Amino acid sequence: MGRIGAQERRESVIRAAIAEFAIAGYRGTTTAAIAERVGVTQPYLFRLFPDKKAIFVAALVRSAEDTRLAFERAADGLEGGERARQAMADAYAQLISAYPETLLMQMQGYVTVAQGDDLIGEVVRAGWMGVWEAVHLSLGADSEKTAGFFACGMLGNTLTAIGLPVDAGR
Repeated sequence: MGRIGAQERRESVIRAAIAEFAIAGYRGTTTAAIAERVGVTQPYLFRLFPDKKAIFVAALVRSAEDTRLAFERAADGLEGGERARQAMADAYAQLISAYPETLLMQMQGYVTVAQGDDLIGEVVRAGWMGVWEAVHLSLGADSEKTAGFFACGMLGNTLTAIGLPVDAGR
């Protein structure tokens, strides 16, 4: 059995960080909790990442990438129509149902931005723009359709975050 390499361990740290930060946020999460979840020591954690903020940034980037990729994969070959919109909505519902920490991590990013962190603000905005662009292009670059998609998605996010089923808003 081969040893786990640094890249695989780094990926494990990012996934563990998403789970930890999603629950407790940036300020409430310790690097000790992340290291324990992964099964590494804190010194090893800091060989992979220079500091806690770098781990948080990597977790934010990954959660946005996961969301963007879910939309892109779902809409592949369906661009522009109702089928693309429905496929992306279904893919997102499946993503946040299977991995609610993806949504919660993004929300923790918004909280951190609201607390005045400029670096996190840049990361969150870049991630958001990547997700927006993927959906926008998949919906035929129609701004009204894109805005409507995100409006419905935000309602779903809010309902999910407060523990209600997504269809409670209907």
